Amino acid sequence: MSAVDALLDVSLETIRRDLRMLESQGLIRRSYGRVFAVESGVFETPLAARHTINPEEKGRIADAIITRLGEAQTIFIDEGFQTQLIAQRLPDERRLTIVTASLPIATMLAPRPNMQVIVLGGRVRGNTLGVVDIAAVDALRRLNVDLAIVGANGVSVERGMTTPDPAVAAVKEAAVRSSPRRIFAGAHHKFGTTTFMTFAALTDFEVIITGQELSATLANRFVTAGANLLRV
Repeated sequence: MSAVDALLDVSLETIRRDLRMLESQGLIRRSYGRVFAVESGVFETPLAARHTINPEEKGRIADAIITRLGEAQTIFIDEGFQTQLIAQRLPDERRLTIVTASLPIATMLAPRPNMQVIVLGGRVRGNTLGVVDIAAVDALRRLNVDLAIVGANGVSVERGMTTPDPAVAAVKEAAVRSSPRRIFAGAHHKFGTTTFMTFAALTDFEVIITGQELSATLANRFVTAGANLLRV
């Protein structure tokens, strides 16, 4: 009996059967020996749990984002664990203005002498410590940033970039509109999934960066739909 069997007091075959059933219902996704809950209009993974999901892949994505900052001096960084990894990697030798909806990212970057940090005002979501609602959206609408780095809960050919919460979708949409350059960052398990609200199209982004764990078959579907997809 394995440790999982003993913990749950069920057989390994029972666990496998239940996982197959949950996967057939679209509630989970299995990949590389791991199981992920599929986010929807009623469920979103807490921020505290996201660091355990594909951390190596997310690190590679963050590294790839940093090489594509270009000449940007003002950068919007979205809420989420993936974007925290990107914020950690921002260079020390450049003066940057960072606009963010993420309290953890603002707290991380504010002490750095080369960073001017602007955190959006509004309601703070306990699940992600991200800022939402009209004050955040209005602030973004008045700003002109050079580059927006954005994530999503789901990415699909049919619906584009989606997120479960309409308030979050409004912030992300405003961020996309505030910048002439947009880069998407998201691990492979986000692809082929649709959540409640669409906030952007695949073609709104100069590049969509994910991990090489995304299958070539699924990647080709996104490329055919017009996405500039990069697997790292």
